[in-house]
Amino acid sequence: IGFAMGTSWGTIALILPIVIGVFPSQDPLFLVAIGATLGGAVYGDHVSPISDTTILSSAGAQCNHLRHVATQLPYASVVAAVCIVGYVIAGLTGSPWISLGVGVVLMIAAIFVLNISKYGAVKA
Repeated sequence: IGFAMGTSWGTIALILPIVIGVFPSQDPLFLVAIGATLGGAVYGDHVSPISDTTILSSAGAQCNHLRHVATQLPYASVVAAVCIVGYVIAGLTGSPWISLGVGVVLMIAAIFVLNISKYGAVKA
């Protein structure tokens, strides 16, 4: 929805009331569901070529708009992939804290892997 609308705030306003209605606030996965909603909305907005912030960023940097979208997609998608793994782990374990720890470890690993693939060695 964020990708199609090009707005994270509009997506949050549309989806968050539904998510809040589905999960009771005492459920440990309540915060995970809210986080998934916010993260998905921001991801969709960030990779959407019709997003106002994407258009303004490419215009401000004076670069080709679709090239800017293409360069931002890998960065946002790495974070989205780590989040998806974290959400699955949270759903299986019923604990947001285990998935948070796994997500931090996966992000650090992704940074090292991407750094090695770019430079051939880890640079500080």
